[in-house]
Amino acid sequence: MTDLITTDLVRLGAAWGDDKHDVIRALAGVVDDAGRASDRDQIVEDAFARESTSATGLPGGIAIPHCRTAGVETPTLAFARLDPPVDFGAKDGPADLAFLITAPAGGDADHLTILTKLARALVKPAFTDALRTAETPEDVVDLVSHELGEAPTPTASAPAPSGAPSGAATADGEVASTPQADPAVTTSPGGKPSLVAVTACPTGIAHTYMAAEALEAAAERAGVQLQVETQGSAGSTPLSPDTIASAGAVIFAVDVGVRDRGRFAGKPMVSSSVKRPIDDADAMIAEALRYAADPAGSPKVEGTASEGGASSTAEESWGGRVRRVLMTGVSYMIPFVAAGGLLIALSFLLGGYEIVGPYGDIAVNNTLFSPPDPAALGLDHALFGSGVLAYIGAIFFIIGKTAFMFFVPALAGYIAYAIADRPGIAPGFVMGGLAINIFNVQSSGDDPVGLAQTGFLGAIVGGVLAGLIAHWLQQRKVPSWARGLMPVLVIPLFTSIVAGLLMILVFGKPISWLMTQLTDGLNGMSGSNAILLGVILGLMMAFDMGGPLNKVAYSFAAAGVGTAAAASADAPELKIMAAVMLAGMVPPIALALSTVVRPSLYTPAERENGKAGWLLGASFITEGAIPFAAADPLRVIPAIMAGSAVTGGLSMALDVSVRAPHGGIFVLFAVSNIAGYLISLLAGVLVGAALVTLLKSRGRSDADLATV
Repeated sequence: MTDLITTDLVRLGAAWGDDKHDVIRALAGVVDDAGRASDRDQIVEDAFARESTSATGLPGGIAIPHCRTAGVETPTLAFARLDPPVDFGAKDGPADLAFLITAPAGGDADHLTILTKLARALVKPAFTDALRTAETPEDVVDLVSHELGEAPTPTASAPAPSGAPSGAATADGEVASTPQADPAVTTSPGGKPSLVAVTACPTGIAHTYMAAEALEAAAERAGVQLQVETQGSAGSTPLSPDTIASAGAVIFAVDVGVRDRGRFAGKPMVSSSVKRPIDDADAMIAEALRYAADPAGSPKVEGTASEGGASSTAEESWGGRVRRVLMTGVSYMIPFVAAGGLLIALSFLLGGYEIVGPYGDIAVNNTLFSPPDPAALGLDHALFGSGVLAYIGAIFFIIGKTAFMFFVPALAGYIAYAIADRPGIAPGFVMGGLAINIFNVQSSGDDPVGLAQTGFLGAIVGGVLAGLIAHWLQQRKVPSWARGLMPVLVIPLFTSIVAGLLMILVFGKPISWLMTQLTDGLNGMSGSNAILLGVILGLMMAFDMGGPLNKVAYSFAAAGVGTAAAASADAPELKIMAAVMLAGMVPPIALALSTVVRPSLYTPAERENGKAGWLLGASFITEGAIPFAAADPLRVIPAIMAGSAVTGGLSMALDVSVRAPHGGIFVLFAVSNIAGYLISLLAGVLVGAALVTLLKSRGRSDADLATV
């Protein structure tokens, strides 16, 4: 172990600036000065390439830049105690202890094996405290050698087993161990350890497939056989029962409920948000292998294959559980909103805004081939001026309005599904139906029963109620002859009765009152209050780019479009939808513009992502900004939040409104004040692009940036 790190490879009190790239260059220089580098520039290039894929900062003031490189011939570890500390992307702040791990390019998984051992040592407070108080380089060498000397040092002539996955700090700072191939781990026919995974994000557009790609790449590096089921917008090809049965463990990287979760019942499980594998896929593979090697001591998927088992596991926190449940409802709600809203917008394009009134009613009572005269109905101003086209527009409105009616029941139904699996769907939909057409018993008055709508807030409450009650009933012990009746009859029936009574008699009136206050508040918005709301919505849309805050803002806006589809362009709900849509378009476009203005700031992969960002942003797919934010969150996220805030505030100030809940630049026909729409978008894109370019280039020359 003594040849892995020597006193020549240690620096105490290193003052190398405040940029991690400068620190990496200096550490590479330490390796070179110690006579351990065959190509110093190659070390820098390879370390930068690794750093660009995900930050190497760990909680507790630690940084572990590392690479497999042709710049060294033997595994080498350089250490520096930094003063001042330098930001390496850890959530809890800059690092004052930095290790550069370099392994030969042909040395298999050497550098990952070293990283595993080092990471496991770095979570020991006694070890890191001793490094911070070490007085001489000899002290540091002794400390590191003692911690890493329990196993032979990997070398090019004695590489680590190719099946050994990496171990690294997880998102919460814990370090996953790295088990070697174990007889207890189920293997594929080719002799490799076998795992399965499911990835799913709320919209099923970006995170789902990025997470799957990251897991597959990590599995290949670790010598693991992995098959991933992507439950995304392009559909899903379910894993075969034989594949699931042969897998040693399952990885759930999801922000929504897993469809048919019961297929995996009893399997050792690693569970996380969909973003974790994008940042830390190697650690997830290592964790799954550890659980597969020790099934008895591992968290497992609950339930049985026959009853599903969407309930949470012991590993899932309450916060994570709430987030998963709500995001599942939003995920299944979005297609109803998008399809219904766009059909309504198209109906206005074909038939004019008055199509909502008498013409919409007549369309139901007449055949498609015998449309009435639009001029007689006062509809001769329709965009295309054709009676047939206007009549088709009326039909589009009816279809779209019907689709839109289902988004609240879908929200409630799939919230219940996320809690109780399939038995929760029917009562959840019933609660969503009550949310848009609920009768509340009054204590007095001439009309003892009044009609009150509780909207999407009622859907959330009703869906949670239905899910909790259905889940409770699932856990009851029943005779074997009744088990088949429970999910299809008993649970939906009793859940609908109990949850329905609670919604009508207890929760309906308070939620309806709250919705009324919210609606009245929106209708009374003007001036600075409206602009402030636009700014806040813009910040929410950009902060997590498709995560919970983004989806809360979008759901808030989309719910208003449904109630105000036939209203005038001055309706505040339509202005809110415009602010949200425009703010969500800014991040990908701003980053795409920055890659064109200063390409040297970005890696080749990021420049390719920038090309896609133009179309993703124009289509209102905020997730197009994720690759940039994952690689450099501290610079990218504040910049795009500022740009989206400017756009949201300007949109409200310029009275921009839109009747379509999705579509971006492609639904200009549904926009009121197109000039204001484009001005707001352009302003936010310019602000976001300028800020991210400035933050990324601060204190760095083009010559330096060219090596990044």
